[in-house]
Amino acid sequence: MSRKMAAPVLAVRTGILFRSFKTFTTLKPFIPVIPQYGVLTHTANYHAKPLKLNLKDPYIPDKTSEKTPEWQLTEKFDRKRYGRYGDASGIDPATLWPTDEKLEAMIKDEAEWHPTLEVMLKNISLREEEEAAKRRAKEKLIASNMAKMPKMVADWRRERSETKKKMAEEKTRKDKLLAEARERFGYAVDPRSSKFLEMVAEVEKEQKKKKKLLKRRQKEEQAATPLAPADE
Repeated sequence: MSRKMAAPVLAVRTGILFRSFKTFTTLKPFIPVIPQYGVLTHTANYHAKPLKLNLKDPYIPDKTSEKTPEWQLTEKFDRKRYGRYGDASGIDPATLWPTDEKLEAMIKDEAEWHPTLEVMLKNISLREEEEAAKRRAKEKLIASNMAKMPKMVADWRRERSETKKKMAEEKTRKDKLLAEARERFGYAVDPRSSKFLEMVAEVEKEQKKKKKLLKRRQKEEQAATPLAPADE
C-alpha cells in the first residue's frame, strides 16, 4: 500500500478509536441493586446442617499417655463427654458424682453463700437488734456525759482560776526577787544570770529556815499552854 492510501486509512481508524473511547468514558458505572430485605431473607432461610456425632466410635483420650492434654484429664471433660455420648463414652456415671467430702463442702458453701429465706430473715433480725443495742448504749453514754457536764464545766473553771492565780503569784514572786536583786547589786540583773540564780537559792534557803523556826515556836507554845480541865 502506498503512503498516499495509508494516510486516510490511519486517520479513519484513529477517529473510530477516539469515538469509542469517548463513548466508553461517558457510560455510568454498573452498580448491582440488592433488594432491601434480600440479605435478611437469605439469612432467615439458612439452615445449618445437623452435627454428626460418632456415637459408635467416640473419642476416648488415653489418660495414661503423656501426650494427652491436661484439660482432657479433668472431671469436667469426663462429664461433658458422658453428656454427649452416654454409655458409649466408657465412663462410669458413678465416678462423676462428688465424693462425701466434696458434697459436704458444696452443702456448706451453699448454706454460707445462698442461705434460705428463714436464715436471711433471722440474720436481719439479729443485725437490727445489735444496731438497736449499740444505739441505746450510745444514747446512754451521751445522757451520762450531759449529766456530768455542769460539774466538768465547774472543774474546768476552777482549774483555770487556780492556774491564773498561780501564774500571778509566780509573777509577783519573780518581780519581788528582781527588785531585791536590784537593791542588793545596785543594778538590774538578768533573771537568767548566775548571780540572780544564786540569790534566789539563798532567799529560798532563808525562807525554809524561817518556816522551820515558825513551826518549832508553834509547837513549843502549844506544849506550854495548859490543857483545860475536863467537865466533870
